Amino acid sequence: MFTKKEIRALLWPLIVEQVLTGLMGVADTFMVSNVGEAAISGVSLVDSLNVLVIYFFSALAAGGTIVCSQYIGQEDRTRANQASNQVMSASLLLSLICCVVLTCLRRPILGLIFGHVEAAVMDAAEVYLLVTALSYPVLALYSASAALFRATGDSRRPMIVALIADILNVIGNAILIFGFGMGVLGAALATLASRIVSCVVMLWYQAKPGQVISLGGPRTYLPDWTMLRRIMRVGLPSAIENGMFQFGKLVVQSTVSILGTTAIAAQAIIAILDSSEGMPGQAIGIGLITVAGQCMGKGRPDEAKRYMLMFTRISLAVAVAVGGAIAAGAPFITRFTALSAEGSVLVCRISWFIVVMRVLFWPSAFTLPNGLRAAGDVAYTMWVGTISMWGLRVALSWYLCRYTAVGLWGIWIGWCTDWVLRAVCFRLRLRGDKWHAHNVLR
Repeated sequence: MFTKKEIRALLWPLIVEQVLTGLMGVADTFMVSNVGEAAISGVSLVDSLNVLVIYFFSALAAGGTIVCSQYIGQEDRTRANQASNQVMSASLLLSLICCVVLTCLRRPILGLIFGHVEAAVMDAAEVYLLVTALSYPVLALYSASAALFRATGDSRRPMIVALIADILNVIGNAILIFGFGMGVLGAALATLASRIVSCVVMLWYQAKPGQVISLGGPRTYLPDWTMLRRIMRVGLPSAIENGMFQFGKLVVQSTVSILGTTAIAAQAIIAILDSSEGMPGQAIGIGLITVAGQCMGKGRPDEAKRYMLMFTRISLAVAVAVGGAIAAGAPFITRFTALSAEGSVLVCRISWFIVVMRVLFWPSAFTLPNGLRAAGDVAYTMWVGTISMWGLRVALSWYLCRYTAVGLWGIWIGWCTDWVLRAVCFRLRLRGDKWHAHNVLR
């Protein structure tokens, strides 16, 4: 169904977008790190909570992407547009609820999740959460709109918008943090402004005439319960899986908080490097949803399977190149932070461990299941992801950190063991035929 040229045209903007976003995230973290360990620790704690919300929005958008891509595979543009409008309205409503809850209850929520951290860390976290939570509605609309463009095979426009937003974020950080000395507040305001710009530009693109999926009139955003059920049937399990995954990461993060400020700061840098390594693979997984979804829409599961294996191999090759480069550059990177010598050593050593485990297991654990989700096999991926997350990553990390002397290493031993189980389960699933016995559009 797809030529090599079409696959390259789909993937390279996704990879560029994710890599640039990762690099901008690294630059963002380093700017905040120069304010002090309390600032970067507070921002790191809130970012782990923000990621939980962001991934929930992304999962809902992915549900819409799967439905839309299958309709596009059937060449039914009318229903593809109906699905897209329902995704947009549902994303906006849910994001407004999240915004109100987290802004009004930010202090008790932070205290409940992260417990008794240093006062300076909690103050920084509260400021950062207040401002970034205000960006949830525009972030949700951007995520939905960008995902819908990718469902049509157009990944170039979301890349351009993301690049503009990332540049604005870094410039805003430089001005507000260093120019005006606003510290954590400056970083949060720069994030808010960049997300508003990205949302406006993305919706402007979608409103232009001639789009495969375009904005409709006001009535098209009223609830269409039949279409919403189709979207939620694939989007809700993914949202639950992502929510449990990110909530599990929050629990792990709360475990880090007992190891002291140096470990929290080192974990913040390691998490950014790990995220940067994973972003190209995540981009390939996003592209796989579009390709496998359209194959399934045309009733070609064998072809969908072939693309799943192809995209997994591509993800492996990228993991070797990107992971090796980032781990090799870790000693140089840590020189530009306020980390102590002990924290810098931890960052460098754990980074190499992560690279080895990522190359061996990550593509099968995270890129491959996106193809299963595109086929509608969302319940299986949800259960595997949830059980693996809580049974290995959370439980093992908690035990190793609290009852052994391995310190921060315990987090990443549990983390990577989770990857191993996922990879085995998803590879075994792909060998059978249950994964394509679903009718997403029924």
